[in-house]
Amino acid sequence: MKRLPASFLPPFALDPKTKTPMYRQLYDWFRHAITSNQLRPGQRVPSTRNLAAELTISRIPVLGAYEQLLAEGYLETFTGAGTCVAKSIPEETSRLQTPKPRGNPPLVNKRAAKPAATKSAASRRISKRAAAMLSVAPQSWLRSLGAFRSSLPALDRFPIGIWSKLVAKHSRNSPIDTMAYGDSMGYAPFREAIAEYLGAVRAVRCEPSQILVTTGSQQGLQICAQVLLNAGDRVWMEEPGYPGARLALTSPGAELVPVAVDHEGLNVAEAIRRTHTRARSRQVRLAYITPSHQYPMGMTMSATRRILLLNWAARTGAWIIEDDYDSEIRFGARPIASLQGLDADGRVIYIGTFSKVMFPALRLGYVVVPKYLVRAFFNARDAADIFSPTLYQAVMTDFIREGHFARHIRRMRMLYAERRAALVEALRDNFGEAVEVVGSEAGMHLVALLPNGIDDVTVSKKAAAKGISAMPLSMCYMKTQLRPGLILGYGGTTPAQIRECARILATCL
Repeated sequence: MKRLPASFLPPFALDPKTKTPMYRQLYDWFRHAITSNQLRPGQRVPSTRNLAAELTISRIPVLGAYEQLLAEGYLETFTGAGTCVAKSIPEETSRLQTPKPRGNPPLVNKRAAKPAATKSAASRRISKRAAAMLSVAPQSWLRSLGAFRSSLPALDRFPIGIWSKLVAKHSRNSPIDTMAYGDSMGYAPFREAIAEYLGAVRAVRCEPSQILVTTGSQQGLQICAQVLLNAGDRVWMEEPGYPGARLALTSPGAELVPVAVDHEGLNVAEAIRRTHTRARSRQVRLAYITPSHQYPMGMTMSATRRILLLNWAARTGAWIIEDDYDSEIRFGARPIASLQGLDADGRVIYIGTFSKVMFPALRLGYVVVPKYLVRAFFNARDAADIFSPTLYQAVMTDFIREGHFARHIRRMRMLYAERRAALVEALRDNFGEAVEVVGSEAGMHLVALLPNGIDDVTVSKKAAAKGISAMPLSMCYMKTQLRPGLILGYGGTTPAQIRECARILATCL
């Protein structure tokens, strides 16, 4: 049994006015905490000397309580580990079977200790959005980091040595700068490095003052929703599209309008036509797109549709959120220039992240904000969690400016191209003509379209039970799904794992 290193206890106070002796109050408190699972099997408890000092009482009643608890089997001693909760105590003991302690009971959250309310009562106390989120089924394919996990990079190929040296350097040389409060917009040198990078690689037109550093693209989407949308506003969403964007953009109560994508990306002309046919419909306030690498299907938005979308936004006063989540990884050609670089009216909000090309736990992303919205985004970011950790921002600044970031991207492009080819071959060998591969020219995932009539959610659940994380394509649809499929990530899966897990995946059909 793994012993827990903690010797912290919930708040506890002795009652000197009661007739119950102190040792009995201590005994009752410990017994109740152990049987109600506040103290878990194997968890260390304070020494008698430390507990007596903390409660400012004599050590004698503490010794008496501990002796009684040891005698009854609630506590036990381990050589070199002190006194711990006995491992024979069940980890989940019903509170109904535990008598209330005499004297002062342990201080617990009274609201949490009440029996769970009925479903009908709970639904009256929470918002409609919360009720809708409660109805979302658990996604078993996201519970592990198994093969084909989407958006997982090749962590085994990350230059951890270089990164560790930069972390040590900034931890040692500038502890005050990296440990104190930071700017809500982000660390100034980091914002400068991002602006230089985006201008050179993505043709984004911006100044460092327009860069807002976030904890990832998801927070960027959340802040955009708070600043740009009101309850009832209509939003164009790609169909199929990114589920995380749907969750973020509906937070202020917006209405999502699915717009189909084809080989040229979002069908702008069709979306405009449908809007005009509804004479009394509310105006569309925002469009969310992934033009450089559509999620999940992988196509690139054509130049004609980009210009049509920008003209529509300028004419109607709508906003465009450009999510450029993994545009660095392209195999057939150089990365496609951003939509934001074509915007002459300040209608595009550009979102990007380092979490996918670096590592997910980095939690650093950015939003390029039009100048006249900077103050609004600043205040929204400040209200969220004030600022992102300055240490990682400083480290990432050096990682970019010293050339490590560019070299890492080049290596990852070659590696992901090899893994993509291995996955395409493995799918062909194990599925034959039963699946159709789409979106395999960029990014870290592809889509395997399955034969009609197959439930892709059931397939994903079967695969998850075998340690494979294959996301069902149906999760990306709001309305009618044209064909079932699986979203298969290959960034964090080696060729050997790809071959073996593709064979296992075939047995799940």
